This record gives sequence, structure tokens and C-alpha cells, in this order.
Amino acid sequence: MSQCSLRESKAMTETGAPLISLEGITRQYQQGNGVVQVLHGISCTFRKGEFISLVGSSGSGKSTLLHILGLLDRPSSGRYLLNGKDTSGLDDDTLSGLRGNSIGFVFQNFYLLPYATALDNVMLPGCYSDIPQKELHKRAAALLERVGLADRMHHTPARLSGGQQQRVALARALLHKPAVILADEPTGQLDSATGASMLRLFAEINAGGTTVIIVTHDAKVAAAAQRRVHITDGIISAES
Repeated sequence: MSQCSLRESKAMTETGAPLISLEGITRQYQQGNGVVQVLHGISCTFRKGEFISLVGSSGSGKSTLLHILGLLDRPSSGRYLLNGKDTSGLDDDTLSGLRGNSIGFVFQNFYLLPYATALDNVMLPGCYSDIPQKELHKRAAALLERVGLADRMHHTPARLSGGQQQRVALARALLHKPAVILADEPTGQLDSATGASMLRLFAEINAGGTTVIIVTHDAKVAAAAQRRVHITDGIISAES
């Protein structure tokens, strides 16, 4: 049994109910005439309100695990439960809707539209929703204020620093009030001071009740989380 499983009872007393439960998750890919096994039977629970880092070196399987957590990829075997709902039998459209309503993403590359303002970039995920435009505008403006960019909301990305662009990306991830934020190396393109500021912002978001899961290879970044799950060669090797 992994340390992740051994510490679940302690986590239950400190945070909320299970948000994500992984049971024997594997992932393999066809490569030429052979098969490459990336994840080997991952079992772990992430609870509501936790701030977690998935820590591992390049090739450890942490990014593959993040894609599965974000419903961007399907496991080869095993079960993934989101709020107690088994996602394994869901079709692509249902998964897409579940992902859009429950999960927010922040990537190392900011993926902002270069010709759009910060406000428009934050509003973008709501374009195909039923939320009225006026409400989207209000919500996006409030989020930019929350991340400290109230005076930059009409700037395009070219007029923003790297740290400011990452804050726009975080505000965009929060637009649909997701249950969990998944961040892939979110400080990878930032200097140390800006990266530390970004981590404090993640902590503030988490303090508001949103689960935050950060993938990183950097021990200093990982230390910002309350719980650190270490991935080595596709397995959970330790937890701290």
C-alpha cells in the first residue's frame, strides 16, 4: 500500500470529503511494436480543500497523471471517481462538460490570445456557456481584481509581464468556479520572486476552499503545498 493510501485517514480529519479518488490507475502507450507503461497502479485520494503538489523529475509520469486528473486523457485501466462519480464509462461529450464545470487549468505556457485583452482572455471559457454576457464580464473583472490586475484588465498580453500573464491564466481558470485547480509547472517561466508571489496567490485561492494540485519538479515549489505526493517511475514513491 502506498504512503498516499496510508495517510488518507489523517487527511480526512484535516480537510473535506473525497473530491478525486484514483483506484489502480495505469496508463500505457503503443510505441512501435511495443508498449510503454507510464503509470503503474496509482491509488490515491485528493480531498476537498487540500493544497497538494505532485513532485517528480522529468519522465516520472507526473504530467501523464495530471492529464488523467484533468480528464484530458483516459487511463488504460483503473477507476477515477470525481465527487463519487465513476468517470470511466462516460462518453467524450459528458467528460468535456464535467471537465468544464469542475476543473480549472493553469499551464506553464500561459495560452493567452495575443490580440485579446486580459478581460477578454478571462471571459473566453464562458463563450459557449449559458451565462449571460453581463454576468461573465462582471465575474471576469472581479477575478482580475482578485489576482491584483484591476488596473491591467484592458491590456493585451504583450503589455503584461510574465507574472501578470500567469495571473490572467489563473483568473481564467477560476471563471466557472471549479472545484479543483490543476497547475502544470506554473512557475516554470517566472523568476524566483514572481514565482513565490504566484504560489502565495495559489495559497489564497486554496484558503477560499478550492482544491489546488500543482505538478512540479522543483522541491521549493512543492514545499508551498500542505501535502506533497512524490511520483517516481510511474508509482507513488513517497508522501511528505
